[in-house]
Amino acid sequence: MNELVKIIFAIILPPLGVFFQVGIGKHFWVNILLTLLGYIPGIVHAVWVVAKNK
Repeated sequence: MNELVKIIFAIILPPLGVFFQVGIGKHFWVNILLTLLGYIPGIVHAVWVVAKNK
């Protein structure tokens, strides 16, 4: 999937962006927790995961 599309998903719905990048794993569950605790931390983590795992 295109990296730009993954980053857009990471901004709109952070867990979905992480899922498309790494699947269901520790980063996915951490991102769900961060998104539930605050939307901004979830976005930051999702964009970081997508950018790091190119």
